[in-house]
Amino acid sequence: MSVALAGTAPSTFEIKSAYLPLVALMLKSSNLERLAQEMAQRFGDMPDFFDNDPVVIDLHPLNVAEANALPDFAALQTLLRQYRLVPLAVRGGNIEQTQLALAAGLAHTPDASVQRAPPVLAPVEPHPSAQTAQPEPEPAPTPVAGALVIDKPLRSGQQVYARGRDLVVMAMVNPGAEVIADGHIHVYAPLRGKAIAGARGNSDARIFALSMAPELISIAGVYRTSEVPLPASVQGKTAQVRLLPGPEGDDKLVIDAIGV
Repeated sequence: MSVALAGTAPSTFEIKSAYLPLVALMLKSSNLERLAQEMAQRFGDMPDFFDNDPVVIDLHPLNVAEANALPDFAALQTLLRQYRLVPLAVRGGNIEQTQLALAAGLAHTPDASVQRAPPVLAPVEPHPSAQTAQPEPEPAPTPVAGALVIDKPLRSGQQVYARGRDLVVMAMVNPGAEVIADGHIHVYAPLRGKAIAGARGNSDARIFALSMAPELISIAGVYRTSEVPLPASVQGKTAQVRLLPGPEGDDKLVIDAIGV
């Protein structure tokens, strides 16, 4: 026989579990001056790239590169806030690093996991002729926004960012222009400026161009500049850029000609 007992709940608050999507900063160096320079190079001309995104600072890469390094967490938080990032916690540090982080007001989240961003995919409609039995439906995925389409040439100094979706450019991307997308980038014209796909870590993103001659190409943070010339087999040709994961995190950009 079950018994129901009356309970008393606070009238001013409740405590419940919550899940918060975080951006992970994989810290590889305690040299904050160099970090500031590289952050400026990557995000200095994109003031709206982050939108007060909460951040967990992962110290695993730092301890591989600089064993027992002691970052200035207060200065690091100040730097990140300049780019509209909100540092909340650290993970992967040793005891002394964790104590310093706690003293700087950060939480310790050893159970937080860091993974590659999932690919940006459009939903697939079932074929109307399919008659086979269907399994139990899974929870519907978050709808993916349609691609952002630009049909005018992009001149030097212009920048386009497709947040959370693919970017399609129907005209030339001139030198000095910049196209950025969290998903794929398609340029149905010469690509002569900068192209940054998978801007928020989507390693499955790709860059396509009818004439591949960029100043810079980047996927999920791995980049190549025009200082390293493209091979003649793809320079100025119809080509795609993809990211080839490495066994030790040494990911590489691969450029393939299309239609040959």
